[in-house]
Amino acid sequence: MIWMQERSTSPNCSSLWIKQMPQSTRFNKVQEALTEQLLGWISSSWYKKSLGLLSLLAGYYLAANLTSVYLNFTKLQSFGALGLLLLVELQVRLRTRFNTSKNSIFWLMSDNLRVGAVYAVVLEAFKLGS
Repeated sequence: MIWMQERSTSPNCSSLWIKQMPQSTRFNKVQEALTEQLLGWISSSWYKKSLGLLSLLAGYYLAANLTSVYLNFTKLQSFGALGLLLLVELQVRLRTRFNTSKNSIFWLMSDNLRVGAVYAVVLEAFKLGS
């Protein structure tokens, strides 16, 4: 990170002090945006983290149970996968259309439910060998 020095005087002290400030370059802006994207979850509140984790696990649990029940009672596995694909695509389309704030808890939970469900179906496919 490139730093520039700013000299200023403190109102309480007559001595001169140096303050380190990052320069406003394109590289620094990209670096700050990337840090916010990758490490932004660290600064979020605990209830967002816990609701996100719970919805991820709930999505996995629901999809794993629904696929195993669906596979046991019917022999139309491809229709079940097509139905899940349509639900996932519908959720993505609704999010892009109605997303008003990027940090909404509803959309966080919705995304994590979707990711957990897709993970469960992919894991089930690997277990079945197909």
